[in-house]
Amino acid sequence: MNTIYETRYASNPEAVKEYDTKKLREEFLIDNLMQIGKISLTYSHYDRYIAGSAVPLTPIKLEAIDPLKAGFFLDRRELGIINVGGNGSVEVDGEVYTLGLKDALYIGMGIKDVVFKSDDPKNPAKFYLNSAPAHTNYPTKKVSLEEANKLELGSLETANHRTVNQMIIGGVVTTCQLQMGMTELKTGSVWNTMPAHVHDRRMEVYFYIDIPEEQAVCHFMGEPQETRHIWMQNHQAVISPPWSIHCGSGTSNYTFIWGMAGENLDYSDMDVAKITELR
Repeated sequence: MNTIYETRYASNPEAVKEYDTKKLREEFLIDNLMQIGKISLTYSHYDRYIAGSAVPLTPIKLEAIDPLKAGFFLDRRELGIINVGGNGSVEVDGEVYTLGLKDALYIGMGIKDVVFKSDDPKNPAKFYLNSAPAHTNYPTKKVSLEEANKLELGSLETANHRTVNQMIIGGVVTTCQLQMGMTELKTGSVWNTMPAHVHDRRMEVYFYIDIPEEQAVCHFMGEPQETRHIWMQNHQAVISPPWSIHCGSGTSNYTFIWGMAGENLDYSDMDVAKITELR
């Protein structure tokens, strides 16, 4: 079996206040992604969300893991994929979808066979995966970066000029609850998701990419009045509970993929935390 996985349980915000650096990273940082020749998954008890990766040298099939108690992975789930590596393809019940760099693919509930392939094993595809429980089947759909709904936010003056590419989201793709997109920071900008916010009806996972060598991103989390930070490297992800802010600042510009799920699909449903009131 080419699949490895781990389980993360939900944490009470009162308990998180007492976490030291090691414990904070153990609970929220996902640092085992993009393992060559393997599928690596983290199953979170926040909204039963799964974040993971597949890096095929030879074809790799997506298999059900024990926490799902299912005959196949998408028995009761939907899946979002974004390729951050070389060219590759995803075979979905026999139909092949080619994915270049930063192309996305949504796969609906009920699909039995999902196989990941790389065009060139010397430059393998690196598929970033997000999955959430689903209640019905919606059609599989590919979305290129050019086809994304684009939002220009922030400014260079506040060091947060960025393009938000909404890729797997209402108006672009019909889903049960999964939403995914990619935010690209402009040269000279380093802050993402400012002003910070909380959305209590859904959780979120950030996956940081395009971080230059020898650079890093400091990701902030926690309640607005009780923040904590985690230093992030390229191709690492971080779980954001519904009660937590999620923002970051890098030592250079970078890109991150966001994914979320919960009981609503309203992207603008959030409680903003004023910058001057963060603690």
